[in-house]
Amino acid sequence: MKFGLQLGYWMAQPPANAGELVVAAEEAGFDAVFAAESWGSDAFGPLTWWGSSTRRVRLGTSVVQMSARTPAATAMHALTLDHLSGGRAILGLGVSGPQVVEGWYGQPFAKPLQRTREYVGIVRQVLARQAPVTNEGPHYPLPYTGPGSTGLGKPLKPIVHPLRADLPIWLGAEGPKNVALTAEIADGWLAIYYAPRLAGMYDEWLDEGFARAGARRSRADFEIAASCQVVITDDPASELERMRWIMALYIGGMGAPELNFHAQVYRRMGYDREVDEIGKLFQSGKKAEAAAAVPDELILDTAIIGDEEHVRKQLRVWEAAGVTMMLVSVPDVAQLHRLAPLVEQ
Repeated sequence: MKFGLQLGYWMAQPPANAGELVVAAEEAGFDAVFAAESWGSDAFGPLTWWGSSTRRVRLGTSVVQMSARTPAATAMHALTLDHLSGGRAILGLGVSGPQVVEGWYGQPFAKPLQRTREYVGIVRQVLARQAPVTNEGPHYPLPYTGPGSTGLGKPLKPIVHPLRADLPIWLGAEGPKNVALTAEIADGWLAIYYAPRLAGMYDEWLDEGFARAGARRSRADFEIAASCQVVITDDPASELERMRWIMALYIGGMGAPELNFHAQVYRRMGYDREVDEIGKLFQSGKKAEAAAAVPDELILDTAIIGDEEHVRKQLRVWEAAGVTMMLVSVPDVAQLHRLAPLVEQ
């Protein structure tokens, strides 16, 4: 099982130590470095800037939001990063949620599965560069002939010859239909809040996609990168307390009360009552009470916290559950160095 460093997205300011974390991750044997975006910093810029100090690690987006860019624009970013890095780019895509898509990007959120299929298809056409890129739509028609069109649009091929036609595309997916689509059309799954005890359920979703006609991959060559808080500590109680606040935010506040994909993930794990309580408290402004309502077992279903022996044991559990890469975040180089021996095991 490989390790990936998740830089995430920026908060109020750029992180002061990201550059040294990236270099340390490569030195420690990490396989990849990922950057994310929400509604502030983008994902491609940090990978290009900090990735220029590396020579081996793959550089991935986890994830870039589809509604932020047209498919052709995203393909341009990906092929550019792939050339600059010598063939190390991974394009991680995700649909985000309606609050961001409609509130920030001003785009409709409807039919995310259809949009994803079209989007990936156009990106692959650009990377293949076998013919001028066309798409009948309805979400991303190329050339555009709708309202306001001049009628002068023409199909084009990228001027730049992509370095790799098979640049890997991974999809961030949380629900059963999205995961099945990922197994069908993508090269890997970016799994958030993965719970090893539910591996059988995930396998059913994945196998549905692998079995579809024209599926791109099989289980043998498909990557599953699971985001996981892996913390080596002699004081797990303090770490659990810190993470309670994070989980309360994502379960109670990251998404509309009517549609929160993160909350749905934990409902599938059997935490309906807890999700209801956390959401009710958080939405009413009682954030401390919402954090207190997050039970230890909910956190530990999707995180590994403890001393080195415990962490080693749990990593084997995640690998046996089908995870091919642990995508971890670390606050500083010291914590990354504590993980280094586990990367090399």
